[in-house]
Amino acid sequence: MQFRSLAVAAAFGMAASLCAHAQTEIQWWHSMTAVNGEWVNDLARQFNESQKEYKVVPTFKGSYDESMTAAIAAFRAGNAPHILQVFEVGTATMMASKGAVIPVAKVMQDAGKKFDPAAYVPAVAGYYTAPNGQMLSFPFNSSTTIFYFNKDAFKAAGLPTDKAPATWPEVVSAAAKLKAAGHKCPFTTAWQNWTQLESFSAWHNVEFATKANGLQGLDARLKVDSPLHLRHIETLANMAKQGLFVYKGRGNVPEASFVSGECAMINTSSGFYGNVAKNAKFAYGLAPLPYYPDVPGAPQNTVIGGASLWVMSGKKAAEYKGVAEFFSFISTPEVQSASHKRTGYLPVTTAAYKLTEESGFYKQNPGTDVAVTQMIRKVTDKSRGIRLGNYVQIRAIEDEELEQVWNGKKTPKEALDAIVKRGNEQLERFQKANKG
Repeated sequence: MQFRSLAVAAAFGMAASLCAHAQTEIQWWHSMTAVNGEWVNDLARQFNESQKEYKVVPTFKGSYDESMTAAIAAFRAGNAPHILQVFEVGTATMMASKGAVIPVAKVMQDAGKKFDPAAYVPAVAGYYTAPNGQMLSFPFNSSTTIFYFNKDAFKAAGLPTDKAPATWPEVVSAAAKLKAAGHKCPFTTAWQNWTQLESFSAWHNVEFATKANGLQGLDARLKVDSPLHLRHIETLANMAKQGLFVYKGRGNVPEASFVSGECAMINTSSGFYGNVAKNAKFAYGLAPLPYYPDVPGAPQNTVIGGASLWVMSGKKAAEYKGVAEFFSFISTPEVQSASHKRTGYLPVTTAAYKLTEESGFYKQNPGTDVAVTQMIRKVTDKSRGIRLGNYVQIRAIEDEELEQVWNGKKTPKEALDAIVKRGNEQLERFQKANKG
């Protein structure tokens, strides 16, 4: 009997010991694939190895659209993740999701962690900050659009390899020489709505939408039917007819055609750098976005892309403390700088940028500072960023209409007019749904 009592006591003691040392799990849903997926897994592993109390569990949940949809369904079912990666165009939707999220500034403050929004690159912090000055989500894989070119292909076509085309007329000229040299895909673009409409607008300091592109109110309306937007889509349409621009699909799908060497020039995310650095079998260059030299104020600055991390509501205080610990870890200049060097995503703090610069990385890898220098210019109300409701749906509309242009089924004017009409219907719907 005494033996049994001792055994029971020992069992309870062991259980208590396990409970005392049990790690608090933090679920993190993300949309990173390939080399960037490896980076996310490594970040979680490094944090988990740095302490014993918490364990971050990263889970790939599909594309940005898919993971956002899955998280909303999970929240309604009461089993949302602690951390959700949301792309920048989902920001307005997340801001309007009252009760579903907790502002990152509150999470950090409640956990007693130092959190100074002024430490972040202004263009990054400002985008994820509410009108009352409270930072809502945690800047994570912030990117911007840049220009990549295949130096080997340029050399074969008799083009200079020490600099990329700086203007759109130069892009057209370079594409023509590449085609004449036998290149089947001189130029392509990934994320066509982000690169050719959103970033294009900011880079040329023209409105994408009213109300400071949506940052000043829900009653914003699209302005992509301007003469400059029409001129640009007409330029791309003419390039497509001549075989100088080859459309390769939506989102980041076209990036594979650059890495393989099929396409010689591409507009896409700075976060594509890690893939190019690891997998391209040719010499390549990184450069600023092209612009139209006769447009006053161009080039201005580019807008933020990528994603931020949102904290979902309904969790325990101890779990939120773990979230705050993780955010503090990935905010350190050393971790930020290493991530920036590895992926091409922006160093989201000024300290991380300075650390990277002092390390000599930019001198050793020319062009890797392009994304940063494009973003840290002085911004205007036309170039601060784009925050529109129902923007996932609007981007789908933009893709549909632009594809009609590349297929020769619509004129650029018809497509842009349709984007404005259909897009504004989405904006009106969002405005009505969020009046309260």
